[in-house]
Amino acid sequence: MSPLIFKEIMATYKKKYKAEGKKAETQLDESEFETAGVLNTLDETVSRSEQWIEKNSKPLFYSLVGIVVIFLAYMAYTKYIVEPKETNASNELAFPRKYFDEAATAGSGIDSLLTLGLEGADGNYGFLDIAKSYSGTDAGNLANYYAGISYLQMKDYKKAIEYLEKFNSDDEMLGPVSLGAIGDAFADINQAEDALDYYTKAANKKDNEFTTPLFLYKAGQTAMELKKYDKAETFFSKIKSKYPTSDQGRDIEKFIGAAKYAK
Repeated sequence: MSPLIFKEIMATYKKKYKAEGKKAETQLDESEFETAGVLNTLDETVSRSEQWIEKNSKPLFYSLVGIVVIFLAYMAYTKYIVEPKETNASNELAFPRKYFDEAATAGSGIDSLLTLGLEGADGNYGFLDIAKSYSGTDAGNLANYYAGISYLQMKDYKKAIEYLEKFNSDDEMLGPVSLGAIGDAFADINQAEDALDYYTKAANKKDNEFTTPLFLYKAGQTAMELKKYDKAETFFSKIKSKYPTSDQGRDIEKFIGAAKYAK
């Protein structure tokens, strides 16, 4: 390689290297500048946060204390008021239930037994007292159910409806049965529309092989009474498709036929 060519190559290399070096240096400077900017921003943010916390430290502290106090008060209320009240109510419920259970198997004198259950005796609470005095407890809620069923058996339908409507339960059996009992009470005072409404609610409350077909059947019969034959057919057909082995499902075909024929 001639000396002249070598010199030209070296000059070109140095020029290129120097340019790339300056470019890298410029990029490095820009990167450092951006990093410094981010750090400054973070520093300002932290500083503002510290100032805000310092300014609001007392309100924050009092809020935290308030939350702790509310939590402790709730725990104390549950332990020293709610739980003892629930226990007392449950114990009180044993007395009237004895008469309620006896009435279920008694051949005669049912009303007197049910009355003892409702009103209590010998200084013991009945269902009515428990429902009133222990409102908000599970036992108080259950007392409404027993009172409602007692009144239904005694044919005092308005009071039966009053107490059963106060009862609320998601239990697999009690939930639907209580709604169906309200339907029975309305049916007995010739309010068929209301009866149909409650039978429908009872049928839809829980899905099981006992209460669902029972109240679908009652809803169908009530719909027939009201000349709502399409609804009746729907109720009866649901029994056929979903509960064919139930007591109501055995002869359901003839009820479906009756609803179709009546249209």
